Amino acid sequence: MTVGTLNRKHVIVLVVCVAAILWIRFGVYGDHTTSSVTATETIPQAEHRLQKLRQAAATAPAKEELLQKATAELAEREKGLLRAPTEAQASASLLETLNSLAKSNGITTQGAEFRDKPLTKDYGEVTVTVRFNCDIAQLVNLLAALADQTQILATDDLRLNPVPNDKNKTIQVLLTVSGVVERKLLPEKKGGTLF
Repeated sequence: MTVGTLNRKHVIVLVVCVAAILWIRFGVYGDHTTSSVTATETIPQAEHRLQKLRQAAATAPAKEELLQKATAELAEREKGLLRAPTEAQASASLLETLNSLAKSNGITTQGAEFRDKPLTKDYGEVTVTVRFNCDIAQLVNLLAALADQTQILATDDLRLNPVPNDKNKTIQVLLTVSGVVERKLLPEKKGGTLF
């Protein structure tokens, strides 16, 4: 063994040991110094804060009860919404209701036009327009049956024209009926530019 090779081995071991010590000191135990925390508030301030927290905790059951009542009332009011997974299905449900009521009054509807529009940030409106011929008594019965529905339905437009040369006094009717749906069913309309 020579002195030159022995020193090289010792230097390598020394460098590895120093690197390990530095890694342990700054890597493993770095930024993990413990320090004492001083109190930022006095005992009366802490007692006052505790009293406020207790008061807030005491009002929580009353607020929870109020929330449950409001949720129940909202559910009761929303029973009349047209429930469907999509806007098209809500429109089809409205048309089906309208056709069923018309058929029960001896009326056959012809054609259908659909529209939708937002009412508020939470609710929208789907609209169906149908045409048919009937006598005035059938029309009155149909409108009364629409008003008796549990769903939130409204007659938006009603146009009446007499059928020419008809001795039975039949009228041509263009009836538009709307129903309320959740706003999320309506497609988002993108605003465009005029130019």
